[in-house]
Amino acid sequence: MEMTSVSLKRGCLVVEDNDSVTPHEETKKQKVSEGCVTNSPDGVESDSLHSSETKPGPPEAESTLKDGENSGAQVQEEEEEEEEEDGLSEAGEEEEPESFADMMKHGLTELDVGITKFVSPHQGFSGILKERYSDFVVHEIGKDGRISHLDDLSVPVDEEDPPEDALTVLTAEDRQQLEELQLFKNKETSVAIEVIEDTKEKRTIIHQAIKSLFPGLETKTEEREGKRYIVAYHAAGKKALAKVRAAADPRKHSWPKSRGSYCHFVLYKENKDTMDAINVLSKYLRVKPNIFSYMGTKDKRAITVQEIAVLKISAQRLAHLNKCLMNFKLGNFSYQKTPLKLGELQGNHFTVVLRNITGTDEQVQQAMHSLQQTGFINYYGMQRFGTTAVPTYQVGRAILQNSWTEVMDLILKPRSGAEKGYLVKCREEWAKTKDPASALKKLPVKRCVEGQLLRGLSKYGLKNIVSAFGIIPRNNRLMYIHSYQSYVWNSMVSRRIELYGLKPVPGDLVLKGATATYIEEDDINNYSIHDVVMPLPGFDVIYPKHKISEAYREMLAADNLDIDNMRHTIRDYSLSGAYRKIIIRPQSVSWEVVAYDDPKIPLFNTDVDNLEGKPPPVFASEGRYRALKMDFSLPPSTYATMAIREVLKMDTSIKNQTQLNTSWLR
Repeated sequence: MEMTSVSLKRGCLVVEDNDSVTPHEETKKQKVSEGCVTNSPDGVESDSLHSSETKPGPPEAESTLKDGENSGAQVQEEEEEEEEEDGLSEAGEEEEPESFADMMKHGLTELDVGITKFVSPHQGFSGILKERYSDFVVHEIGKDGRISHLDDLSVPVDEEDPPEDALTVLTAEDRQQLEELQLFKNKETSVAIEVIEDTKEKRTIIHQAIKSLFPGLETKTEEREGKRYIVAYHAAGKKALAKVRAAADPRKHSWPKSRGSYCHFVLYKENKDTMDAINVLSKYLRVKPNIFSYMGTKDKRAITVQEIAVLKISAQRLAHLNKCLMNFKLGNFSYQKTPLKLGELQGNHFTVVLRNITGTDEQVQQAMHSLQQTGFINYYGMQRFGTTAVPTYQVGRAILQNSWTEVMDLILKPRSGAEKGYLVKCREEWAKTKDPASALKKLPVKRCVEGQLLRGLSKYGLKNIVSAFGIIPRNNRLMYIHSYQSYVWNSMVSRRIELYGLKPVPGDLVLKGATATYIEEDDINNYSIHDVVMPLPGFDVIYPKHKISEAYREMLAADNLDIDNMRHTIRDYSLSGAYRKIIIRPQSVSWEVVAYDDPKIPLFNTDVDNLEGKPPPVFASEGRYRALKMDFSLPPSTYATMAIREVLKMDTSIKNQTQLNTSWLR
């Protein structure tokens, strides 16, 4: 999903992106209740692309899953297993509004990335998006066209499941010892668990718990010195264990044959992105994240509801996590034969609150009617391009030009903008010494793009930048090139609308199936502006047959790129191109203007509120503030902030929004 949002976080505007080719995660403490199956109360850390190069806003301790693929240089880099401290404190994550606003004076504006036009004539007004993350709610639209809601926490009845008590009867120490026994990590041949409440029912539950959670172990009851114990042991030694461990999931052999292999469920989460959530779930379930599947990644600074599938984990075990974790709810469980696949979703439904709006009721009505009837320009949003004085599209352009020294300098050189202090020191050290090892020492978090590049330069030397750059996960590297394509596309669409307006003209492109064809003169009445597409530059696309074709050629030529030869010497960086509609008309659009006095009160109910039976908010006829609550659905690869931009007629860049909101905060 390509969805963006501008958020106000304790005085700082943050832009989040669901389009990012790499999921972001940050380590967070989780609330642990007694009886949860877990090794650690913490989240999971892994490789990161620092927010200075991806999601604008005050950088946080972000990370991504390891990609494992490298550049066309085919560098094979072993993943580091080193322990790192991120060196961040909660207090260190926040900036004073004035300080952040000052940093953002050097940030990008919409004009810098080709976003210049609007489609509607209404007068704009101001408002604050994401003053609270709960002001932005995303519900996934599945492949069947239904909006995903969390409205049922019940677990499917299954005689194969152990009783509920089986998940809580073992202590954390018991589980630790049993896991070590199962994996032959200690010298013991068995683990004995004393039965405190010596009843047959209690003993049965302990037997079931061990066999359910630790396949490969058998149990028996023994008496020792007048006390009763349940003893766990290996029934068939290491050969049996090897078979268990070879499976994608160690519980595979005990899964009922009559049940679908995948448990599908609806995941409700607050202020967590999708991969962050999956890493937390996998940590608590003691499984690898790759047994989870989903149709699209979702924003962090929002409340999001989406469908997830997991291989051979029972609904009962998943439902137990509701007692363990904050900011998560799992429900609507079902067993299916197939996993989910990226891109299968039909879109996303948004419920958005714009607080403290200044527009009159008439202005709001005009704006929302235009959004409903005409739509908005399908620009790539600001977070596609970064927040600092070095936009990501500049790095992408340098890659396409084969200017590898420039790629290195653009990523590592000092720049103005919102960055963590340790990254600033790293850049200063690089500028002073050009010594990758010395600059790397300034980074407490080495799994950001800067750290990965410096590690590559330390290994391969400054004369082999291609190989050094290849250490960065593939998707992160391609993000730079996609950013350049997005920059060109935005600029060309603005030019197309400037020259030809909001109507199809001969020479425009439309899609027939997946194939682009030209609109001919005698065909013009069969199409509307909502059918017209424009190409992202590449070797496998055609360009419009009017003045915009030459505009593409001139823009790329100015960047020393040949539009007729978009194949790169390194295969990874060859651009095939794609097509994208220039105008998107949201579906299921509705809106309401409400008055409120308390900026902290929620202005609508979430799925969890409804599950808990909370009454919907009651609004007064008068209030200190007014808010616009809007609902709409968008297809995949569409930025919600661009829809909101059209309503407000405001620059959505962090630079502009920070200045606006800093004055409002005062």
